[in-house]
Amino acid sequence: MKTSTKIIYGAAAVAVASLLIHSIRKSNTKRRIAEIADEGYETAVDILHPNTNSRFKKLQFGPVLPS
Repeated sequence: MKTSTKIIYGAAAVAVASLLIHSIRKSNTKRRIAEIADEGYETAVDILHPNTNSRFKKLQFGPVLPS
């Protein structure tokens, strides 16, 4: 088998694998969001991932004692 054919088959295999991984992750995310919505929980980004935005870094959960 020629080297160029091996490169083409390798690139095709990588493309198929990446599409498969992307579709599986997307499916899992949709399933997780559907389960959360069915349970009645909040699905807002700031609730699910509170530490990803800089303005929510000082957000504290639970009782906060005044200093």
